[in-house]
Amino acid sequence: MVQHYAITLGPFARGFHIITEEIKEAVGTWPDNGMLHAFIRHTSAALTINENADDTVREDFKLFFEMLAPEQLPGIKHDMEGPDDMPAHIKSTLAGAAVHVPIINGKLALGIWQGIYLCEFRTHARSREIIISIIS
Repeated sequence: MVQHYAITLGPFARGFHIITEEIKEAVGTWPDNGMLHAFIRHTSAALTINENADDTVREDFKLFFEMLAPEQLPGIKHDMEGPDDMPAHIKSTLAGAAVHVPIINGKLALGIWQGIYLCEFRTHARSREIIISIIS
C-alpha cells in the first residue's frame, strides 16, 4: 500500500535546512515497516541526507556548492530568473530531487547523526512542495 502526503515548506534562505521533523509531523502515523520516499517538486532546490548535529557542516556545504557553481559563471546562458538561476539548477541536479529512508518498527531508520535536508539554492526562494510517499 502507498500513502501520499504533500507538504509546503519555506520559503527558506539560501542554504541547507534540516526538515526531518517536518516530514515526521506530516506523516503522523507510521507503518511498522516500509519505506519513505520524499520528492521535491522543484528544479532549483534539492533533498539530501547528511549530518544533523553540527551546524558547521551545513555552512561548509553552502561554501562548497557556491564555489562549485557560482553566480556569474562565465559562459552560462540560462539566466531568465537572475544570475542564481542556472547555478541553482546545476546544484539541484548534483544533490538530487529525492531521498529514501527505510521505516523499521514504526520509525525512520536514519543513523544517529543523519537528518533530511532541504537544500535551497535560490537567493529569493519561494515555498517548496515536497511529496512524501510511504510504502508499506
